[in-house]
Amino acid sequence: VQLQASGGGLVQAGGSLRLSCVASGRAFSRYAVGWFRQAPGKERHFVAANKPSSGRTTYADAVKGRFTIFRDNAKNTVYLQMNSLEPEDTAVYSCAASSTIIDSSLYNADYWNYWGQGTQVTVSS
Repeated sequence: VQLQASGGGLVQAGGSLRLSCVASGRAFSRYAVGWFRQAPGKERHFVAANKPSSGRTTYADAVKGRFTIFRDNAKNTVYLQMNSLEPEDTAVYSCAASSTIIDSSLYNADYWNYWGQGTQVTVSS
């Protein structure tokens, strides 16, 4: 599976952005998909994930109520809708996929098998 992320940019605080992650390969609808972010000088952190096999969708506390992960399986695409953006959301956002990850490992980047390149999101105050 190859992943291609896009949609980042510069936005003012309070604004919105939608990130996209397009996947190649068959059976993508069965894959767990996730988004992670990494701010300059900091570690990569979990943002959101969706795992069809268990029906689980989960978010980091910092983005709950503001971000939504959803997918269009017909287009092999997963999205991250980001609303009410804050300067603290500034980071490089990367998408990930896995066909084997378990629910308890969704938050850990080490357990995801496939990664797309990052897309920069910058939120100005």
